[in-house]
Amino acid sequence: NPLNFMRSKLVLMVSHELSLTGAPLLLMELAFLLRAVKTRVVWITDQKPSEPPDEVIFSLEQRMMDRGVEVLSAKGNEAVDTAIKSDLIILNTAVAGKWLDNVIRENVPRVLPKVLWWIHEMRGHYFKQEYVKHLPFVPGAMIDSYVAAEYWKNRTQERLRIKMPETFVVHLGNSKDLMEIAENAVARKVLREHVRESLGVRKDDLLFAIINSVSRGKGQDLFLKSFYEALQISRERKLNVPELHAVVVGSKLGAQTKFQTELHEFAAEKKLLGNVKFVNRTLNVSPYLAAIDVLVQNSQARGECFGRITIEAMAFQLPVLGTAAGGTMEIVVNGTTGWLHPLGKEGVTPLGENIIRLATNAEMRRTMGTRGYERVRDTFLERHMSSRISSVLKKVLRKANS
Repeated sequence: NPLNFMRSKLVLMVSHELSLTGAPLLLMELAFLLRAVKTRVVWITDQKPSEPPDEVIFSLEQRMMDRGVEVLSAKGNEAVDTAIKSDLIILNTAVAGKWLDNVIRENVPRVLPKVLWWIHEMRGHYFKQEYVKHLPFVPGAMIDSYVAAEYWKNRTQERLRIKMPETFVVHLGNSKDLMEIAENAVARKVLREHVRESLGVRKDDLLFAIINSVSRGKGQDLFLKSFYEALQISRERKLNVPELHAVVVGSKLGAQTKFQTELHEFAAEKKLLGNVKFVNRTLNVSPYLAAIDVLVQNSQARGECFGRITIEAMAFQLPVLGTAAGGTMEIVVNGTTGWLHPLGKEGVTPLGENIIRLATNAEMRRTMGTRGYERVRDTFLERHMSSRISSVLKKVLRKANS
């Protein structure tokens, strides 16, 4: 195990939130990898509602404690003492930087030499002095894609007049648990049949899915417009294609937001309710990846910093239709493992055409899925990520000790 050198070390992980979203789940996964080599891991969630208790946070904290991760309050002497004693502190996301001034205060200079800052954001509003003013003084920053690292380098210099520390690009990898399901044909078949039956999708229907937290930046609205255009194209050209369905995974069905209401209203207005399904957010995406035929990664603005769901879908031998932006361009090989389309409204019609392109060509879907799986096996496994992260941790620890 490339992380064996972390045995018996104390690592403090500070996450700005704890939710069913990419950044905290990724930090949790690293916590479990470190626990596997007997690292002492302490977790702090900086922004946490006090009333009433949150079921998601409770279940995720319980999951961590079951794996031996210690969970502390974000504030108080115990948090400060742990930070001072730790061998390494991992700040997860730019926003987590506020925790230093709010909690560590006069001890900030003592802990900065052992901070690894793991940044996942690509949106401009994270470039605030109050978040990242300590960034130049830490031994290293870790970012999930080359395009995001270049963006941070340029923006911090231009906007904030500060310099990034040594920056390490670490592409992510799929967990062993997910790969075990992806490579188990029997498990995939059982999950596929169960989920499709629950969604009312027949065996030969084609299911296109977008699996992200539901927000305008993830592009679910534009995806539904593209899907509607694809249905129109199919009718106008009188194409012989299976019944097409779209599923939006990642909604908060118990707390409907304005954006989610817009999505439902669009589906109703265009008479799509028979072809569009909305599914609650979940920690376990494997059943949906087993059930669908194509993944759509439609993140807008600057795209995804990396987009973990993309390599998870490729592990399930799914072609990916992604925006030509951000880390997606470092994952999807256009024309080989999927198709890329432009951002914004300009991408609506090209995405609709790509939906039709895959819907009418089963051999293309199979070939792209196979090549995507091969790319994952070559580059995006847990052992690849562990090796890349271990190299970063060694360098940061060496700097901290010096």
